[in-house]
Amino acid sequence: MLKIVWIPCLVIMGSTATKRVIDKVKFLILFFSILTFVCVSNCTEFKNDTGENNQFQYLISIQFFNDISFASDLQQRAKNQIGSLPDFPPGSEDDTDAKINLGNKLFRDINLSANQIQACVTCHPIDGRSAGMDRQSTPRGTFGQLGKRNTPTILNVGYSSVLFWDGRRNSLYDQAIDPFINPIEMSLSSESELIQKIQNDPSYSEYFVRAFPSNPNISLHNVRLSLASFERSLISKSKFDDFVMGNLLIFNRQELEGLNIFLEVGCTNCHSGYMLGGNNLSKLESSFLYNPNDFGKFEITGNSNDRYLFKIPSLRNVTLTQPYFHDGSVTSLRVTIERMNEYKLNRRLSSSEIDLLIVFLKTLSDKTKSN
Repeated sequence: MLKIVWIPCLVIMGSTATKRVIDKVKFLILFFSILTFVCVSNCTEFKNDTGENNQFQYLISIQFFNDISFASDLQQRAKNQIGSLPDFPPGSEDDTDAKINLGNKLFRDINLSANQIQACVTCHPIDGRSAGMDRQSTPRGTFGQLGKRNTPTILNVGYSSVLFWDGRRNSLYDQAIDPFINPIEMSLSSESELIQKIQNDPSYSEYFVRAFPSNPNISLHNVRLSLASFERSLISKSKFDDFVMGNLLIFNRQELEGLNIFLEVGCTNCHSGYMLGGNNLSKLESSFLYNPNDFGKFEITGNSNDRYLFKIPSLRNVTLTQPYFHDGSVTSLRVTIERMNEYKLNRRLSSSEIDLLIVFLKTLSDKTKSN
């Protein structure tokens, strides 16, 4: 009988918190918690001859109130400090299904590589439970060339204003052609060769007509626009987003504790915003050194202040995208956290706290993928 009283209260509160503004949440928590306690403790049908049962019911009510109050406070802090992923990334206003479909075709076309067996999707698998990266330390190019840096996930890339580990691009439009003509990626000799390959494939004609009806030319500009549109469509929503948007019941106690640690120890100092990173660069100099021959942004700018300056990766889908760091040198998320704890955080984390952090980080994964 106890569950019969509680379940309606939980459903009502969860629904109300989702639809109403956050400043009403605490009132609802208090109201329904008191109502639950009164029903359990005083209603005739719930009275029991033994004082032990009444005491047990009282303790459950108090625990329930404490858990929901803790969740409400955390939800407010997470919403203020992090936020939830917007429905659409910046720049998607002019994206159409036709542009996205063309971009998808280009993204998967193995004929657009020098050896005609590799495509963008080779290093950024997105089908099924794949999370947008190949999970290799560093990728191999069309002729077996070993890449210098770890492949980042392409999921949610439309929300990032810093692209590549060295931050050399700040828009998907500018980035779109780079992999095709990079000598250690798809190895085409030039942008002109890329366009020639697309023009020689008659199946593309209809796609360009639909995507650009007023100007269906197979041009570099239209290729960039289509690839950028497709990449912006690769959005992953998570359990964390549901929590931030008001579903206080979706997190269990361990996930709440992990989020609390994440906010408390200063993880958001670097992994900031609704992407939890992905939009800034930071120095990575420590006793661990990583690849000492990789100088980060310095290799682009030549500015000594940019030595060992690398993009701060987004933590969304982080439990699905090992190995970690720009050189892919660490396969364990626990070791990664330990290293950053040594290097950046406000205090030393205990082993149990790291366990809870990992539990929380799993809530940042796309709900259709597998942790």
